[in-house]
Amino acid sequence: MRLLLLCGGSGKRLWPLSNDIRSKPFVKLLPDERGEKESMIQRVCRMLHDAGLLEHTTIVAHESQVGAVRHHVGDAVPVLAEPFRRGTFSAVALAAASLSSEAHADPEETLCVLPADCYAEPAFFAAVGRLPALLARSGAELAMIGVEPDHPSSQYGYIVPSGSGGADYDFVSWFAEKPDGQEAARLIARGALWNCGVFAFTVSFMLSRMAEIGVPARPAELLDVYASLPEMSFDVEVAEKTRSRIVVPYRGTWRDLGDWNQLAEAAGSRVVGIGHVSDDSRGTCLINELDVPVRVIGIPNAIVAAGPDGVLVADKVQANRIKQELAARPLPPPFAMVGETSWGKYRVLDRTMTEPPTVTRKVEMRPGAHTSYHRHRKRSEICTVVSGAGEWILDGALRPIRAGDVLYIPPGANHAVRAASALEIIEVQIGGELAADDEEILCASWEAAAGGATGNDG
Repeated sequence: MRLLLLCGGSGKRLWPLSNDIRSKPFVKLLPDERGEKESMIQRVCRMLHDAGLLEHTTIVAHESQVGAVRHHVGDAVPVLAEPFRRGTFSAVALAAASLSSEAHADPEETLCVLPADCYAEPAFFAAVGRLPALLARSGAELAMIGVEPDHPSSQYGYIVPSGSGGADYDFVSWFAEKPDGQEAARLIARGALWNCGVFAFTVSFMLSRMAEIGVPARPAELLDVYASLPEMSFDVEVAEKTRSRIVVPYRGTWRDLGDWNQLAEAAGSRVVGIGHVSDDSRGTCLINELDVPVRVIGIPNAIVAAGPDGVLVADKVQANRIKQELAARPLPPPFAMVGETSWGKYRVLDRTMTEPPTVTRKVEMRPGAHTSYHRHRKRSEICTVVSGAGEWILDGALRPIRAGDVLYIPPGANHAVRAASALEIIEVQIGGELAADDEEILCASWEAAAGGATGNDG
């Protein structure tokens, strides 16, 4: 089995703590076994590791989020980068095309799709591991996991079983997409299950569905037309159009952490960050990523979330409207105020739109991490090393850096930085198209870049 962990998304549902680069799977709010905070993708990967499935996992994410994936889960899990966001069907199609092109690829190997924002106990991931065997035993083309509801909800889609399956699974009769409360109660009375977005099928099955709608099966050809693909959901394009499909019931803890209301409950604390919620603000959660305190007084059943990109104050039930609000009324800034990459993270401290425009960022690099060897054609950078030590390359010259050093990088200069210890830098970008960026990567490997550099302590 190969497991595909879908980690895309535009970062609107958990605004202001999520954005185009740090979408919801990367927001660190969930308590781990030590009581520290971890992100959704870290928790899912931890659960997959415990279930013996992580070694078979490939993460599918937008190319702008590959660095964030590496920041959270390291380099051990392969990452497949989407050039554009085109929905879950296109993401799975790209993965199927890439896997089928590998040497010794087995067209009958089972692919299992799992969203990165699911919150479940170990038994759920054990059920995921059983899907290939149940798919083969049933003779079905598609297998799914359905969660037994504990209440009628209009937030989830429903899978209605036919009642003609075996002890471990049932065949699917039809689907209901987010019904109202009364209809949800009727569906549950018929034995309907929540659709948790887990699908299992063979590579050949997915390739045949791609051929039916004219999606290329060769990775290079698919990437050539990726920008022109319509946004397609795997549920609509595959699950709803497949005749032979089974559902495996799961009875246990499961949540779709798709909005603030669900995530706040899973956070395990009323207050995350600096601040206080008054006793009469019953049911209210405060999540604060800022370095200034936030106090909530006399506001019950609310979500208060504060971060560098903005502040959200919303009724818990209505908090999921933020996605529609942002779509209807886009807000500045045109670029993310916080971000995570393979080498660390950054936060925008200040920006000016005068001529030339400037952006000031606080950059934190992990010990041993490094940037690519790259250049910017349209902007210069002035970097002040605040703490830590490392080395940098500028146009082929290698030199050590430490706290107090000031680095000037003119437009067009080739440069890279490596952190020997935790390294903190204040970076001022001057001129150019700062929001769009014009970074040109010359070499991703520090060893290759440093191998051609000459020592220079001046």
